[in-house]
Amino acid sequence: MNQPEFDLLVVGEINPDLILSGGVEPAFNQVEKLIADAALTIGSSAVILACGASRLGLKTAVVGVCGDDVFGRFMQTEMAKRGLNTDHLIVLPGEKTGLSVILNRVTDRAILTFAGVMPLLASEHLPDALLKKTRHLHVASYFLHTGLQPGLREIYAQARRLGVSTSLDTNWDPQELWQGVHDLLAVTDIFFPNEAEARSLTGETSPETAAVRLAQLSGCVALKLGAAGALAQRSAQTARCPGLPVQVVDTVGAGDSFGAGFIYGYLRGWELSQCLQLAVACGALSTRAAGGTNAQPTLDEALDYLKLNGINLYAELPR
Repeated sequence: MNQPEFDLLVVGEINPDLILSGGVEPAFNQVEKLIADAALTIGSSAVILACGASRLGLKTAVVGVCGDDVFGRFMQTEMAKRGLNTDHLIVLPGEKTGLSVILNRVTDRAILTFAGVMPLLASEHLPDALLKKTRHLHVASYFLHTGLQPGLREIYAQARRLGVSTSLDTNWDPQELWQGVHDLLAVTDIFFPNEAEARSLTGETSPETAAVRLAQLSGCVALKLGAAGALAQRSAQTARCPGLPVQVVDTVGAGDSFGAGFIYGYLRGWELSQCLQLAVACGALSTRAAGGTNAQPTLDEALDYLKLNGINLYAELPR
């Protein structure tokens, strides 16, 4: 049997982030305010996770739609620098690449997103021939991809029939309707909500109860709790990892780096608690610099950081 070309195929939006930091309280009536910093960085949940996975050592490809414009070319260049396979990007001349403007308060942020060509991503962009090239399929920002939504459940079901595992990060629903997710979770191996998303999807106020509810629908839930760490639920098995100390500069993309770490452990056959510990380390370390990708750790950096905090995966895992 031939080995798949990729460990991970990431599907989702291809857009940069414009991060504005320091004094980010805008006022209308033509009031001009000064801010401390501005940076154009790799954005999108999909690409940040893909960069984190590549940094850990997974062979990673990205599928998405962008325009042949300055933002699209920026993203293609930056992805290539980080070793991502971009052969399956769909570049549309004359169309506009999406963009997120992030008003950054270090531990919190507001996000303004222009969707651009995001809704043009569709199920035909994920043929069986492409699915057969990977071990794992991850889809990000479900609610932004209205063109992909109708066919996504069948894509996940087909991936499973081909022996490809699946994961999903819906991110926030801008319309706050939360429709279509429960049916999709039935063919999802790993679900990556944050606490607010889990509450919105289940109506539960406790993250523990929300995780149990969601794990009844999917194979496994890895629930992001921000500074409090994370918890994971798979059937009756529960794992927890507290937040780890780090000097936070920017939390943009921390949840996506978390997902990259969890998927790495999952594909290596690690125990649930070990996957969660690596995920929390990757998420925490990614906050050390501005932007979602600039401080993403290598595997050794993440394992050393865990060991420094009393979690010695080196002693537990075959390398």
